Amino acid sequence: MYKRKAQYRFLSRHRYLITGILCLFGICLLSAQDRKEKPKTNDKKQRVDLLYADEAQADKKKRPDVQVLVGSVKLRHDSMYMYCDSALIYEKTNSVEAFGNVRMEQGDTLFGYSDYMYYDGMAQLAMFRENVRMINRNNVLTTDSLNYDRLYNLGYYFEGGSLSDEENVLTSDWGEYSPATKQAVFNHHVKLVNPQFTLDSDTLKYNTLTKVATILGPSDIVSKENHIYSERGVYNTASGQAELLDRSILTNQGKKLTGDSLFYDRKLGYGEAFYNVQMNDTVNKNMLTGDYCFYNELTGNALATQRAVAIDYSQGDSLFMHADTLMLVTHALNTDSMYREMRAYHKVRAYRTDVQAVCDSLIYNSKDSCLTMYTDPILWHGNEQLLGEEIKVYMNDSTIDWAHIINQALAVERKDSVHYNQVGGKEMKAFFRNGDMRQVDVNGNVQVIYYPVEEKDSTLIGLNFSEGSFLRMYLKERRMERGVFLGKTTGTMYPMDQIPADKYKLPSFVWLSHIRPLSKEDIFIWRGKKADEVLHKSDRKPITSPRNMNIKRNK
Repeated sequence: MYKRKAQYRFLSRHRYLITGILCLFGICLLSAQDRKEKPKTNDKKQRVDLLYADEAQADKKKRPDVQVLVGSVKLRHDSMYMYCDSALIYEKTNSVEAFGNVRMEQGDTLFGYSDYMYYDGMAQLAMFRENVRMINRNNVLTTDSLNYDRLYNLGYYFEGGSLSDEENVLTSDWGEYSPATKQAVFNHHVKLVNPQFTLDSDTLKYNTLTKVATILGPSDIVSKENHIYSERGVYNTASGQAELLDRSILTNQGKKLTGDSLFYDRKLGYGEAFYNVQMNDTVNKNMLTGDYCFYNELTGNALATQRAVAIDYSQGDSLFMHADTLMLVTHALNTDSMYREMRAYHKVRAYRTDVQAVCDSLIYNSKDSCLTMYTDPILWHGNEQLLGEEIKVYMNDSTIDWAHIINQALAVERKDSVHYNQVGGKEMKAFFRNGDMRQVDVNGNVQVIYYPVEEKDSTLIGLNFSEGSFLRMYLKERRMERGVFLGKTTGTMYPMDQIPADKYKLPSFVWLSHIRPLSKEDIFIWRGKKADEVLHKSDRKPITSPRNMNIKRNK
């Protein structure tokens, strides 16, 4: 009796707690039932529906979950419609096999065609096989095997295919295309064919709306005009503009333009390269380098600046020339009378192991093979120094034929730190043979300081000072063999211990070893003349300023 009362008191005391627990359990049970019923609703919504067929068959005993449809079959799954000659519907898996003249319509812009299709309604994946075409507005994807994922709106092929639009045809071993973003990705043996060029690559992205191809691997773009190699960048196939990275290369008629980054406009015909730039002319064996280079293939003009260097390697021993700006200007392009000018502006310094030069500006004209140096030009050759107001050097097959020093001409040969052979005059002409100076003609107010030497030990005999109007000197192995004055001449021979202090140097004497480039790296360090070393200005007209040169881009 006592136990029953105790149990009653316990149940009475906790009946509210028990009632609450039961209510909570009931709510959870109902919620679980709701969750189990929702997939049924979704399944019904995602079920593949039969809209029409000439004939429908079903064998509930042998194949209870299969419907056989024959003739003008029309199916629907949500917003997608499917058409075919015959089909099998698998009710349990909510899938379809379609045969013959298969057509899929997704909205009013996406259409798929094939001989066979398997459609998985649960995964919303359509697998087209044999004679497959997917059409999205003006874009046509053609292959034999294509999977189209409706969830991600993405089609991809894996046994070779092509994608074509108004501009291009792209083929590859593997590819995918998104009708929503118009973005396509291609891998393995990729080829883009355009009426103006072809692009071969291993990996490529392409947007059918913008017509922009994104290069993701080693690629070659080949046209009648040039060849581009790049491993990373973008190319707009509609505008013909390319932005290329990772040491891309533009090759045109033997000229190869390379840079850390490169911009190219096919329609306007010019290319720009930035940082660590090289423009190599393999035909003429010369090169332009710098941190910026511009080249116009329609005009044949080029420009290099920012540590710009012109390199001539045609003679084995390369010549390095630096200036603030280097320009290549082509005249009468693509004609029999075509010629080019190499122009260097401001703070020109050149170095080769056997010859060095400094001036403010110069022009080399291929028409007459003449190199003209302007504004305080200086040439060094071994222990010899040549300078004047202007120097013209005429070339023959990339070797010096003869040189013309105009106004205030001065030739100096250093014997030691005190004694210098010197020849000064109004103008000077030096003639070369096999690269060696063999004859020098000096004209106008000629003055000579010359130290003859003993043949046995080459000790200095004395100082010979001469003056005249015209001097012809003959040289052998870089030494004066004999000299001949034409016309009236005066001269004095001073023994070494009787040389007057004012006879050691001509009035125009200057020795500019502190300016001389010492290596190919030294050409970047400008060292100008001191105030007392500058020549007097002449009334000769200066060369055209670079801002007046016509090498602008074609527009």
